[in-house]
Amino acid sequence: MPHPAATRLLVPPCALSSCVRAIVTRSTVASPLTDPRDRYNHSPATPLCTIAWFIEGEGELVVPAGLPVPAVPVRAVFAGPQTQPTTSWNPGPVRLFMVMFYPPALQAISGIAIADWVDRWAAVDDVLGPRWSALSEAVLSAPDDAARLLALEACLSPWWQSARPRGPGALAGDWVRQLAWQAADTALGRGVRNVERRIKARAGQSMRSLLRLRRAEQAFFEARARSLDGAVNLADVAAQGGYADQAHLCREVRDITGHSPGKFLRLLQSGDESYWIYRIWL
Repeated sequence: MPHPAATRLLVPPCALSSCVRAIVTRSTVASPLTDPRDRYNHSPATPLCTIAWFIEGEGELVVPAGLPVPAVPVRAVFAGPQTQPTTSWNPGPVRLFMVMFYPPALQAISGIAIADWVDRWAAVDDVLGPRWSALSEAVLSAPDDAARLLALEACLSPWWQSARPRGPGALAGDWVRQLAWQAADTALGRGVRNVERRIKARAGQSMRSLLRLRRAEQAFFEARARSLDGAVNLADVAAQGGYADQAHLCREVRDITGHSPGKFLRLLQSGDESYWIYRIWL
């Protein structure tokens, strides 16, 4: 097992709070994982875009098989929104610095079409261009995570300040709700189909899919909290989360995590190292 402090979920700098959802750091360098099974990394479906910088070591995508990935190991990898759970593997010790972006924000500061990157992975240099390559160099050459955070803020803050949306919609704390507001608040047309088309262009997924993922995340939080106090009543979690019934909850949890709710909770409670991303998130 890695050192307890080896994996951390960091709050983004204030200037980037409406652009970056979270920052994750992880290192197994000081305490290498000797069991190959522990070096798998299981991740849920997500509407977020991610950049992973491999300060040391490398990763290989395992599931889903056939998903386009960089042909050779790279130190800075971009992943678009993922519509299904994924699994990667680290051949050896790894030191990782990972930043999760809200899709509309990343589209605003990068100019890429997020809809073109759903379920895709590629080298950052190939996707985002020269100034992001300079950011990667700064992150990779920084001596520690604190310096990496400073480098990230120094580069991203001015980009985001010049690109961030203005007006009432920019005040919404919920990025999905903010996205819907911005998509509707335009002279290009406010018809339902027009709004839905703009939402998909900015986030890579439909509003229905985004709301589904947000609802599931809240259900995960609720189920996790209840599990700490004893047995979890999934019917109650489903009712509180706005699901039609328990079966509806089970289908969505399986689609997002690859497991039934019961197995998912057992995996979290078991301490299985390969599910580390769920444990720090929940």
